[in-house]
Amino acid sequence: MKAIVRERYGSAEVLTLREVDRPVAGDKEVLIRVEAAGVDRGAWHMMTGEPRVMRLVTGLRRPRSYALGMDLAGVVVAVGARVTQFAVGDEVFGSGTGAFAEYATAKPDKLARRPAGMTAVQAAALPVSGATAHLATRTANVRKGQSVLVIGAGGGVGAYAVQLARLAGATVTAVCSGGKAEFVRSLGAETVIDYTRTPLSGRYDAILDIAGNRPLPLLRGLLTPTGTLVLVGAENGGAVFGGLSRNLHAKALDPWVKQRLKAPLSIARTEDLEHLAALFAAGDLVAPVDRTYPLADAAEAIRSLEAGRVAGKLVLEL
Repeated sequence: MKAIVRERYGSAEVLTLREVDRPVAGDKEVLIRVEAAGVDRGAWHMMTGEPRVMRLVTGLRRPRSYALGMDLAGVVVAVGARVTQFAVGDEVFGSGTGAFAEYATAKPDKLARRPAGMTAVQAAALPVSGATAHLATRTANVRKGQSVLVIGAGGGVGAYAVQLARLAGATVTAVCSGGKAEFVRSLGAETVIDYTRTPLSGRYDAILDIAGNRPLPLLRGLLTPTGTLVLVGAENGGAVFGGLSRNLHAKALDPWVKQRLKAPLSIARTEDLEHLAALFAAGDLVAPVDRTYPLADAAEAIRSLEAGRVAGKLVLEL
């Protein structure tokens, strides 16, 4: 099969399109013929090996696996001996291993059936970003009448967070670059702040920080005395821990202050995917796809993501 591979850490130049062996589903896995694969910051982190603490898991000097990509949508072509949730021919979407390829494996508890009316491209734009936004709004207990600040609202997770906060009945203030302002307004944000021109101000019941680069004291100063800060992103920071050091600081401080400071870890589970798919089917949630690329242009897609030129999601279409 054709797959995007990388044998070392680095920028998008390390990515190549090659013929590799088709993966085999284990007893508790399914094999999926990939129709579309989502591109997100997670793929960038896996490609670069940054922050370097993650290399304790992915490989110290070079990646243990050539595979890249998690979000996918496609058709089940084989099931493991212990899989009962899915059958050959099912159209599914979710989180798998090596999604930037013609075939990929996934665990059933990270998949859901694709609802009627949802294209493969839309489905591939949903799993990790949608599930992360869903977790962030749940963790913040966003509800009707609250004032919510979404930082990094123009990206994949942010675009879903704006929609989910609005669905919960909150008033949403979105922070993004000026070029993405109309896009974010179309998702339901009542106020949009161009961070390149206007400093953040005001007080909010909840802050969902997806951009991942503002100091903790600054964010706490924007919260009400009993408000909730949810740190989703872990960008910038030092080479070893990156933005994770800020997340760890928030967790350590949380028990000692009246404000709630949270940094949850997101996993795209079947129940989350089914919930998001139901919202999509009802017309309450859109999959914000900026544009698609062929598999061979995965490196260019990641360059666009890295440069911040993406409003919503990018998808590789096979």
